[in-house]
Amino acid sequence: MDKVRVGLIGAGLMGVRHMKAMEEVPEIALVAIADPSPIAVKVGAPQNIPIYPDAGAMLARCVLDAVIIATPTERHHQDIMMALEARQTVLVEKPITATLAEADEVNGFAEQKGCHVLVGHQRRYYPCAAEAREIIAQGRIGKLMGVTGQWTTRKDEDYYSAAWRRDVKAGPILTNLIHEIDLIRFICGDIATVSAEVTHHDQEFDKEDAVAISMKFVNSAVGTFLLSDRTPTPWTWEMALGESVRFPKTGQNAIRFLGTKGALDFPNLTLWSHANNDGDWHDEITAERIKTPFVDAYIAQCRHLCAIVRGTETPIIDARNGSKSLAATLAVASSAASGRRVILEL
Repeated sequence: MDKVRVGLIGAGLMGVRHMKAMEEVPEIALVAIADPSPIAVKVGAPQNIPIYPDAGAMLARCVLDAVIIATPTERHHQDIMMALEARQTVLVEKPITATLAEADEVNGFAEQKGCHVLVGHQRRYYPCAAEAREIIAQGRIGKLMGVTGQWTTRKDEDYYSAAWRRDVKAGPILTNLIHEIDLIRFICGDIATVSAEVTHHDQEFDKEDAVAISMKFVNSAVGTFLLSDRTPTPWTWEMALGESVRFPKTGQNAIRFLGTKGALDFPNLTLWSHANNDGDWHDEITAERIKTPFVDAYIAQCRHLCAIVRGTETPIIDARNGSKSLAATLAVASSAASGRRVILEL
């Protein structure tokens, strides 16, 4: 079977991450890179990959099956639209676009062209995420009543040396929270309403220091989430799972799902329940550890992209689904700014 021919738009940090993943997927051939920076030549030269100054030039000259877009968020819309005009299957880094209006245009154009757009929320590919979703869907913790989670860490001071990192657009809501929102949506279902409170009283930058979020899901479960980039703790997804060598692994879970018959610690799955389904606070509650394999989610995502191109799978998170995660994340920022609850369109 012929390899899936992929063109990469954007050879920065995330572009290189996708390149490394593709090297581990025999069914993929990276045949072109579109990026005007000297870095692109440096990363493409060892593999003799042709470099083009922009996406338009690459799409015009190359025979491709799919495009991976790893440009800054502000560029996503125009790059996706060019790729769809060329009738490409698209994998775009999260978030799908910078605004909901742009996301709507992408959704409409993708449907018009009959093309798939896969959004790069890589955490959906971890076996622990799929297992948690299945445990809840099967009713093993009973009726889902609530979710509580946090992403709390302290970023290094050099991180904020660039002025743009102090701006609200670079705050943890728009930079980090979208991963958590998408993961919770994947496991629990769509979010119906969002409220948020924000504080700036540590650094006093335009970007937020901490955010407290309250949510209600379509299935009537409620949830809370605490987000901060100013608090040294062991409680983030990255540290819990050891997703990246850049952050030390703690193994400390950061999210809990609470039901009428039990509770689930996540992402290192621990199922808490009574021996009797009618057990209550007078009865002993015990823990069942549920092991799942650790995988490279970017490699799994690349394999999924190949399957989409070949028509054997449909996107685990398509443009419309990715747009819902963007909408819920933007609703947090909107509620924090306005002091009002946001009702999401579904």
